This record gives sequence, C-alpha cells and structure tokens, in this order.
Amino acid sequence: MFCLMIFGGLFGWKFYQDQRAESKKKTPSPVVVAVTEVKQEQWQPYLTSVGSLIAVAGVDVSNELAGTVTAIHFESGQSVKKGQLLIKLDTSTDEAELSGLRADAFLARIKLERSKQLLSKKFISQAAYDLDQAQLTLAQSAVTAKLSVIAKKQIRAPFSGNLGIRLVDVGQYLAEGSAIVPLHVLDPIHVDFMLPEQHLADLTVDQDLTITVQAYPDNIFHGRISAINPGIDIGTRSVKVRATLTNSEKILRPGMFAEVQILSSQDKEVLTLPDTAITYNPYGESVFVVAPGEHGLIVQRRQIEAGETRNGRVQIVKGLQADERVVSAGQVKLRNDALIEIDDLPAPGERETTP
Repeated sequence: MFCLMIFGGLFGWKFYQDQRAESKKKTPSPVVVAVTEVKQEQWQPYLTSVGSLIAVAGVDVSNELAGTVTAIHFESGQSVKKGQLLIKLDTSTDEAELSGLRADAFLARIKLERSKQLLSKKFISQAAYDLDQAQLTLAQSAVTAKLSVIAKKQIRAPFSGNLGIRLVDVGQYLAEGSAIVPLHVLDPIHVDFMLPEQHLADLTVDQDLTITVQAYPDNIFHGRISAINPGIDIGTRSVKVRATLTNSEKILRPGMFAEVQILSSQDKEVLTLPDTAITYNPYGESVFVVAPGEHGLIVQRRQIEAGETRNGRVQIVKGLQADERVVSAGQVKLRNDALIEIDDLPAPGERETTP
C-alpha cells in the first residue's frame, strides 16, 4: 500500500508537470507594444467654416465712352497708383471740335465786352446785354463739356492696386462699358464665410481667426473679423461674416477657397491621445485599451468618437476616460484579449526632442 501511494504521488506530480508545460506551450508570446495614457488638456476651442477670398476693392476697368484705342500705358500684372493713365482712345475729332468751341467762346467774350460798353452809353437794352452774357456762358460750357469728353477717353486707374491680364489691343474699337483690365486691391484682403445662427453669440468684431488655402497648405494666415451681417439668411439659418487679413506678400488672391478657424477666448477641458494610438476604419475609429488578464496584461478593442486634431494629438469625444492606458504603437499584430508586453520607451508622439 505504501508503495502504491508513493507511485501514485510520483505519477500525479509528473502529470501536473506535464500539464503545466503543455499550458505554457499553449500560452502565446506577448506582443511588444508602446502604451500611452489618455490625457486631460486645456484646449482653446474654435469654430470652423469655409469661405471665399474677396478683394477689398476689385473692378474690371472699363471705358465710359466709345472709341478706338490709340495707346496702352500699362503691362499685365503691374501695380498702379490711383489716377495713373492706362489707355488712350482716339480724340482727334473731339480736339477739332474743341478748337471750334473755343473760337465760339472767344467771339462770345468779345461780343459781351462790346455790349457792356454799349450798355454804359445806353445804346442797347439790358435784355440785349443779358442775352450776350448767356451766350458766353453757353459757349464756355460747351468747351468744358468737350474737355470732359476728351478726359474720359483717357482711362485711368480708379484706385491703387494690381492689374490683371490686359483685355484690349491698340487699334481695337471699344463700345461703351468694354472691359479693359481687371484691377484689385490685394493687401489687405477679405474672406467671407457663413456660420450657423447658434454661433452668433460667439462672434464679435475684431475676433481673431486663421485661414488656410489649398495653394499654400503649410501656411497659416491670421486675420480678424471686420463685419457681421445684421440679418440671418432665412434659407440656411446662417449669418454671413467678413474678416480682413494682411496680405503683404500678395499670395492670397480673390476667389480662393479658404478653410476658416475662429478662435474662442475661453479654454475647455478635453481628453486627448496621440494620433498614432487611433485605428481608423470605414466603420469608425477604435483603440486598444490595456487591461489586466489571467496571464498578464491584455488589450481590448474599443470603439471611440474622435474630434479635431491639433499638433499630432486627437480629441476624444466619447469612449475613453482620463488616465486609461491605450496602445500607441504595435497595433498591427493585436487582437481582442491579446497578451502584451509594454515597451519602456516613450510612446510615439510623446518623445521629447533634445534642442
């Protein structure tokens, strides 16, 4: 009996050892990952919108009177000052007519002087003198009108700005109102955009904002709200807002599409993670949350709702709590309840750089 007990004990011990070894063989090796914590941060909230850039002043320079182009005094794309001569239209007929009108005015003046002498001697009536005076006034007015016609056939810049591409050539006949060249003020420049009416209380004149444009995606342009429409658009229930930006390099152009961010004066607390910690899928965003398991640390996939991204960190709107630990690198090999081993190195996006 004693021998049987010894033999049974040895057999049981051997069975236990074999089962333990088999269990170790079945336990998968842990996946090495980097881990980060969900942080609570102070973020300055902002409103977002899209808009279009608008010139502070912009027109197609045109002619008020019809005529043939005799001279062009500008180049496409050049900067001009207010009043600078751009083109001349043919005024040869007008100048000939002006000479005749000036002669008529000269004769009318001589006649009036004679009438004045005759009136003093009572050789003519006051009515005759008044008629000669009126004829001089009419003759002088005709001269002034013809000078105005000649001046209008010298088309000048209505304000200082940058010209576009020339639309006319020498010898071309221009009907009244023909476009000659675009002219825009590029610095400063406006951006017009719409915001839902519920954000009206968050808007004030002189409020700071930034814009980005597709042509210069790495540039951030700063400006301030300069006007808020007093009324709400009935169709969209939105308010139109205009901001003004400096554009000293003149790289922003009218008509550009702009993404607008309006900064708020009050900070808010948000939960954030490095963007490397989030897995993006067609069905939504998810993360691997670290949790205790039977044989060590494991991960569990959790669906979250992500918000805006700033400087490599993503706002977590829903699905996580502060100080929870989340995998930030090594997610490719992970699955639900996978065993993990945490790398001691800082998580990506949180490594400190040496200046």
